[in-house]
Amino acid sequence: MALEIRKASVFYPAGRDHKVEALRYIDLTIEQGDFVVALGASGCGKSTLLSLIAGFMSPSFGQVQLDGTPVAGPGRDRAVVFQKHALMPWLNVIDNVAFGLKLQGMGKAERHEIARRHLALLGLQDFAASPVYNLSGGMQQRVGIARALACDPKILLMDEPLGALDALTRERAQELILKIWQETEKSVFLITHSVEEALFMGTKLIVMSPRPGRITHRFDLPFSRRFLAGETGREVKASPEFIAMRETVLKIIFADEAQAA
Repeated sequence: MALEIRKASVFYPAGRDHKVEALRYIDLTIEQGDFVVALGASGCGKSTLLSLIAGFMSPSFGQVQLDGTPVAGPGRDRAVVFQKHALMPWLNVIDNVAFGLKLQGMGKAERHEIARRHLALLGLQDFAASPVYNLSGGMQQRVGIARALACDPKILLMDEPLGALDALTRERAQELILKIWQETEKSVFLITHSVEEALFMGTKLIVMSPRPGRITHRFDLPFSRRFLAGETGREVKASPEFIAMRETVLKIIFADEAQAA
């Protein structure tokens, strides 16, 4: 699996005879098993880039292709985990997770079997029959991740999914997502405002400039694999290498913001 974005630019209409350039000449390749994180200040086009990959919108110029086929709209080969869980409160947990499979015409027994498997993957097997409004915010986000994974997408798109969680729950969720990524071998594209989260979770990091959003820096990162190899999350984040990289990336973002001001 390879998702390729080539020279993609996006313009938004902004009144009569006026357009705002949200993205400019984006080149990005996501290979099978990559965990790519996009980082940058608010307004840099991270969400627009995710929307291009998801097929929610098309580039004004350039191309977006998955396995050589142009992305022309949403598809089951891509699944999105939103910043807010977007669960349906009138359905219980298992029926929320199985909802996409139901839309595909899958029978109840089969879709519930798949849903239970993914709930177990996220430690929610005991809550299958629970109303989603009885769950904590962190548990609701895990239900949203299970729903996305249940459709077996080629690439998982995550739009700031942990931003509303408290600090401790957020760290635990980061570690859980990395373990699921290792187990499923999915490709992941994550956008975040947290430098620490980006460095800890990604195998590749792109840093985007203020509008028009451009990829100004790219980094290959070792920290998620160090965690999955046995180091604790705290050990990884307290290491001199992690701290040095964090300061490097923060300087880039602050410099970009100062230049745009």
